[in-house]
Amino acid sequence: MHINPYLFILPRTPGQIVWNYKNHTQHELDLNYTSRLARLIDNPNLFDRQNIIDVQLLKAEILTIAKIDSPQWGWDELSKIYHIGTQNIPCARTPQNIHEWSRQYLDHCTEVLNKPAPAQQRPALNTGQRIALPAPCGLTDDSLGNALRQRKTCRSFTGEAIPLRDVATLLYLSFGFLHERENSRDDCIAHGLHARRSSPSGGGLNACEGFVLARNVCGLEPGLYAYHPAEHALSLTNPLPESALGDLLGGQHFINNLPLGLFITARFDRLWWKYEHSRAYRMAFVEAGHLSQSFQLVATALGFGTWLTGAFADDRVEALLKIEGSPEQPLFFVGCGASDGQAMCREMQDLLREVQA
Repeated sequence: MHINPYLFILPRTPGQIVWNYKNHTQHELDLNYTSRLARLIDNPNLFDRQNIIDVQLLKAEILTIAKIDSPQWGWDELSKIYHIGTQNIPCARTPQNIHEWSRQYLDHCTEVLNKPAPAQQRPALNTGQRIALPAPCGLTDDSLGNALRQRKTCRSFTGEAIPLRDVATLLYLSFGFLHERENSRDDCIAHGLHARRSSPSGGGLNACEGFVLARNVCGLEPGLYAYHPAEHALSLTNPLPESALGDLLGGQHFINNLPLGLFITARFDRLWWKYEHSRAYRMAFVEAGHLSQSFQLVATALGFGTWLTGAFADDRVEALLKIEGSPEQPLFFVGCGASDGQAMCREMQDLLREVQA
């Protein structure tokens, strides 16, 4: 008999909460169960099939018959609990089509709106005189200003093919190692850390990578591709999955005809190498956010609508990208394509009109 390695125990008088952070289940144990579990943790061989507590602990998967291997983790347990515990968003039923998603999402929004909203201002900052800032000045290159003003999240795409040259531009300016900056390297930068992207990276590690999901790109077979920023090249990782893209992205089926997407992953081993503390886990998300915004601004400047999400099936994405069980993990997804600019898909608009009628 073995103790499940994915347990987190919280003291809650008069008992304790045992949380399985991988399966998102929790159990409250009284003194008898707590005492028995402590004995079994000390010696799992004390398991007794005639003991009802032991049997119930096994049924709750607090105990396991087979040993469960826990992945190697280069930081402390807290960051591991956070990472694994936030994988695979719990969903009673994944929407099977755009209409189901629209109804489920509208119900969720309605439930949220029925709860008291938080204060607009942070209470600690409500007092004191405000200092008015001057009006922003115009940018010398207004193309960036236009991209910033025009960028918006779209949920309605035409499915029109994207030219490969635009994909190359998009990848180079958001994820590529910029050749234009090679002559501006500082002598004090350590060997191997000279590569620079258009976005900042914690410690200059470039810990995030990109996997292209090409559904309709001129001159490129549909599939999942790894982007190699130093070479500005792609390599095929997998063909497209047979199921709809919405199945992979939390049931958001309005995205099924998106021509181009990008999974942003984090190489935790790069961060472990430099930062041996769990706070560095935050930097992976910060860097993914920088890269996501750069991707969207470049896509907007190229004339595409953009969309982004953090809702996806981690295990399925890891399998598609062939990174299961590795220190590289998916964090975010961004996509772009020709769009009518609508923030809501047509099905959601129809549903809203129906509800309001």
